[in-house]
Amino acid sequence: MKKIALVGCGFTGTMTAVHLIRNACQPFELILINPRQSFNRGLAYSPYSRKQILNVVASRMSAYDDNPDHFLNWICGLDDFKGVDRNILANSYLPRYLYGDYLRDIWIRTLEISKAKKIVISVQDAQVAAMEVSEDEIVLSLDNQKTETVQYCILATGNQVPRNPDISNDHFYNSPKYFRNPWDVTAVRNADPGYPLLILGNGLTMVDTVSGLIENGFSNKIYTISPHGFTILPHKHHGIDYSSMREEFQDKQCLAEILRIVNKHVRLIRKFGFSAEPVIDAIRPVTQQIWQNLTIHEKRIFMSRLRHFWDAGRHRVPMHIHAGIRHLTETGKLNQYAGKLLNISETENHIMVRFFDVQQQVEKEVVVSRVINCTGPATDLLKAEGHFLKGSLLKGTIIQDDLKLGIMANPDTFEVYNAYNQPYKNLVAIGALLKGVLWESVAVREFVY
Repeated sequence: MKKIALVGCGFTGTMTAVHLIRNACQPFELILINPRQSFNRGLAYSPYSRKQILNVVASRMSAYDDNPDHFLNWICGLDDFKGVDRNILANSYLPRYLYGDYLRDIWIRTLEISKAKKIVISVQDAQVAAMEVSEDEIVLSLDNQKTETVQYCILATGNQVPRNPDISNDHFYNSPKYFRNPWDVTAVRNADPGYPLLILGNGLTMVDTVSGLIENGFSNKIYTISPHGFTILPHKHHGIDYSSMREEFQDKQCLAEILRIVNKHVRLIRKFGFSAEPVIDAIRPVTQQIWQNLTIHEKRIFMSRLRHFWDAGRHRVPMHIHAGIRHLTETGKLNQYAGKLLNISETENHIMVRFFDVQQQVEKEVVVSRVINCTGPATDLLKAEGHFLKGSLLKGTIIQDDLKLGIMANPDTFEVYNAYNQPYKNLVAIGALLKGVLWESVAVREFVY
């Protein structure tokens, strides 16, 4: 009986396991390796607050591409939503924990299928500490002192915590007043009310963190700093089909030509009172192909000059969440800066943060009680302290893509490449690890396209 290991069981890992089981023609053994507290849910769908919501409406969150109403039908079957109009639910941004419950329900139902097919499933409540790969087998050493030897392995490890800020005072990284992991509930609890606090980053995680702080009673000022300031846009026009513009995208178009097409359509729909949202949504099904056709030079240009524009249009929040952030800004509770962090120094009672304010072109200092890192997941594995993939990279078992966004793999088969640029037949990667190969590979819709 073949043995397959699946490292990581958030959304991507769970649904990979589901498809393996549903499509299996013969029995096999599946070993799932993931800490129990985030099993099936991952970081994204095991939020510390039941008030955190999805950034996509329910009608577009199905886990199955061939059953687009699957999540909506599941929601409509819950007692909490009995009597609620289906169209209202379809266009609602529902609590994130519910999606975790949905994934858990899918998994429980899949277990019944696995029993009927005589598929053996085991779960290791652990993380991988080291990996050895050969043609015939893969040996995974776990942090619970156990070892798993398998014929095939799927890497679905998801996102890493943010990288530490680039400051000269790296001793601050060890401070109890520095919270590198913004998804840990301790980041938003028990903040000193006598001082403001600082959030590094102005993206979606910052929005969640601000909400979490307020929910936990923090009432002082909140400062945020990022290179471009707050650029998040609200959802305004979801559900509009603008797919006809995709006909203009052809193979091997250069970045300048793609920009010309996008800008043309943005200008066109703005004449009718629309924002760029329908254009961005129309591109998403072909984003992976566009990215693969770009040269490495064009990709570097995109990352340095255009990425923040893409992120602003791509990563949007519900209207009422956006309005809430704007209200906090207008009332002075939330102070958002576009700037460059220069240094952080700590005294016994507080933290001094020095940064360059881009808008006013001056250096500034703020005094805060804690710093929460919301700069987004780190991607450079060489800086991933304690991660088994860093060890695999140093040994040449795997290689990073040129932009260090993930690891190199065949975009069609997902087979991972080694240091000799040769693909393994028994090691594949999926999800966030393929960001450098596919760019869009971290959300539900990218997985099911």
